[in-house]
This record gives sequence, structure tokens and C-alpha cells, in this order.
Amino acid sequence: MLYGLKIALRYLTANKAQTALLVSGVAVGVFIFIFMSALIGGLAEFILSRTVGDISHVTIEAETPDPAVLVDAKGHLLVAVERGRLRTATLRDTETWTPLIEAIPDVRAVSPQITGAGFLARAAQVAQVSVTGLEPGRESAILDLEGYLVAGSARLGSGGIILGKNLADELDLSVGQVVRLQSSNGVSVVPTVGGIFQTGTGMLDRTSVYVSLPTARTLFGLPQGVTRLEIKLYDLNAADATALRIRGLTGLDAVPWTDGAEQLMEALNAQAQTGYFLKSFALITIVIGVASALLLSTYRRRPEIGIMRAMGARRGFVVFVFVTQGALVGLLGGVAGATLGYLALLPFPGRDEFRPGTLPMDITQGSYGLAIMLTVIGAILASILPARSAARVDPVTAIGQ
Repeated sequence: MLYGLKIALRYLTANKAQTALLVSGVAVGVFIFIFMSALIGGLAEFILSRTVGDISHVTIEAETPDPAVLVDAKGHLLVAVERGRLRTATLRDTETWTPLIEAIPDVRAVSPQITGAGFLARAAQVAQVSVTGLEPGRESAILDLEGYLVAGSARLGSGGIILGKNLADELDLSVGQVVRLQSSNGVSVVPTVGGIFQTGTGMLDRTSVYVSLPTARTLFGLPQGVTRLEIKLYDLNAADATALRIRGLTGLDAVPWTDGAEQLMEALNAQAQTGYFLKSFALITIVIGVASALLLSTYRRRPEIGIMRAMGARRGFVVFVFVTQGALVGLLGGVAGATLGYLALLPFPGRDEFRPGTLPMDITQGSYGLAIMLTVIGAILASILPARSAARVDPVTAIGQ
């Protein structure tokens, strides 16, 4: 085997220009493979971060209480409707559930919230808004308010409010100004603008306001409980399994973000399939290049092969020499292409620094080891046909050429 390896190395170094050209061709194919892996994977991460990164990965909503059903003397069903204010669904015992959910390994953060509709007014200007009460200290647990902040602070005090930039521009508001916030129940508070954020999502920046949980309790008349628990995970792809675990642990109806996101998942799967096709074409190019080069080498070295066969070299030995030669070409080209790919991807920002307008290249998804392994395997497979052709060379005929 060692002698066969020496012969394979000698064949490679006999024509250095041809070997360098062959290795370069393999390296280019590997580079394309790695580049496409980083691009497709980075694009998928970017899409998910923009669509799912700032929302709850698992949500527990309070169930709306059913109205009381009464039966009159004649057996007719009557529905009892509470008068005076709207009945708001609440989650009880969140102080008990929150620590249990936070202890689950995949859970990154838990945000108890009170949500509802309301109106934000400044002088004669009024805008309909969606109000979310957040627990102080957990303001950026789900939506990264701190990261999207353009003015003020993301810390919510008892008399503060944070709103989107589009809404602030519409009402001509700035940090430090006092506004009036009225809930759908008719309760009003007078908070001070403490921060202005801009996510780039028009609806969110135009209609969402955030207040502290105590302020939301006052607005919506909820002395206890919350209306929603939002849960963020380290791995958003684990949402389904984590939701099942939360249901089994708490008995609450935990809903993963994947429910209702079938179109997004189909689009990502289609994108992944496209990436597989492109990478497969790169590997096919490598296989064709190696096979054609080794077939040419076999033709040129027929006299040498004939001499080896005449000296007693078996067909298996000849096959081993050419398969080893192909494997070495694949290994050298694979390592060179992977190194070039890694160096080319270094200047691109990491997945946590993706910004709109930039090429979302994820260096961690370059599949370097996989590219080298598939290249070596492809080169070995490509060398089998030339190797078998070399092994069938007739010694007498080859020497006489």
C-alpha cells in the first residue's frame, strides 16, 4: 500500500502544472459549495430573524371566559351578560408558572403581559393603539426594545410609555412629553414618553405602545393575573417540542409560533431544496473534472502501467494507485477550497449582526467538513472508472506502443 501511495504521489508531481490546474478546479467547486451553503443558510437565518426573531416563540393566551348560561321557568336558555365593563380573560397563578417555564433548558426568557386596545391622545390628536403591559426589567425579553431604541430609555417606570417612531411622528411627540392613554374600558392614565423605538415594521411602529405592568393593571382593571405569557427560546426550531413540554408541565395551552406559519415553512423548505440542487451541481462538476483528468492520465501512462503489469503488479494494485491519486486530488482541492471559502466569508457580518441591505452570509453554515468529505468521496468515485480502465491494460500491447 505504501508503495502504491508513492507511485500515486509521483504521478501527481510528474506534471505539476496539470496537477495544480486539476486541484484548482476542485478547489473552485468546493468554494462554490461552501459559498452557497453560507448564503442559503444565512438567508434562512435572516428571514427567520426578521419574521420570528422579535416575536414570541411559544405563547400562552388566557381563554375568554364563557358567559353564564341560565334556564328560565319554561326551559329556555338564557345568556347572562355582565354589564358595566368588558370581561377580560386572565391567566391566574403566573407567579407559579413563570419559574417552572424558565427552568426548561430551551427557554431563554418569559414575559408576563397584559394586552388590550386603547387610544393615545396629545391635545386634539388621537390615535388608536395596541397597548402591552410589560414587567419592569423584562422590557426586551421578547421584542428587543433596547436594540431598536432611537431615543430615550427602554426602562419602563410606573409613569412611562414607550412607542414607535411612526406613531411619535404622527402625534409630533418626543421624549419627555406627557400624553393621555385611555383603555377600551374608559380608564385613562397620563404617562410620560420615556422612549421611542423603530423596528422597520410599519404596523408595529405605528400602532404599538408599551407601559409597565402596574400601569396596564390600572388601565384594564386587572388587579391580578395577566392576559398572556410570551416565551422566547434559544432555538426557535425547538418551539413545537418546547410547547408540548410546557403543556405537560403546566396544563396550559402553549402554542408554538409554527402554528399558522405553514407558508413561511414551505418557502424556507423550497429555498433549502434550491440550495441542495446548486451544491449538487458543484459536486457533479468536481466529479466530471477529476474523472476526465484521470482518464487522460491513464491514456498517457499506458506504457508505464504495462510495465507494472508485466513485473507482476496485480489489477487491484493498479486500481489502488489511481484511486489514491483521485483521493489525493480531492483532499488537496477540498482543503484549499474550504480554506479559501472561510477566508472569503470572514469579512461578512455574523448572524447576530445581519442588517437590511447587507448580504446575509453565515460563516458558521459553510459546511467545511462536509464539503471536504463529499469532495474526497466524489473524487474517489470519479477515479474508479479510470482505475478500472488502467487495470485492464494488456501489458504486451501497452509496452509495444
